[in-house]
Amino acid sequence: MLKRLLIFAAPLLIVAGGAHAADDKKPKEVGQYVDLQPVAMPIVVDGRLVNYVFVYVRVNLKAGADVIKIRDKEPMFRDALVRDGHRTPFVLATDWQKVDEAKLIAAMTRDASAITGPGVVASVSVTSQTPQKRVMPPRPSPPDKP
Repeated sequence: MLKRLLIFAAPLLIVAGGAHAADDKKPKEVGQYVDLQPVAMPIVVDGRLVNYVFVYVRVNLKAGADVIKIRDKEPMFRDALVRDGHRTPFVLATDWQKVDEAKLIAAMTRDASAITGPGVVASVSVTSQTPQKRVMPPRPSPPDKP
């Protein structure tokens, strides 16, 4: 009985496998965003390099933007981010293993709008942060003595 079932099921499995292969050939939808390659942001405290944090940034585009044309500008986005990060590092005073996302997003939004032109960038988000090394958090400052 099992043998008969397998004989009858074999053609159905072949047909189902072919249908699945046809699904793989459909073009994938292109999202309205540009993902930047990871960028190493320096963590500088008191003029001393303490750490690097590798950030993954996504520039979300408005509907109707020419995604292919703007994705070609990805190296320009990274260059702008590196320049901003070295000019005024996005350092959190409480954690040397993360960057200040609010400052980074504000700077990258400004730069991305300048690179693409007005009305193209919807938002910027930091998708991931990975520190180069684990470092101790900063010590709290001692209380003032009267």
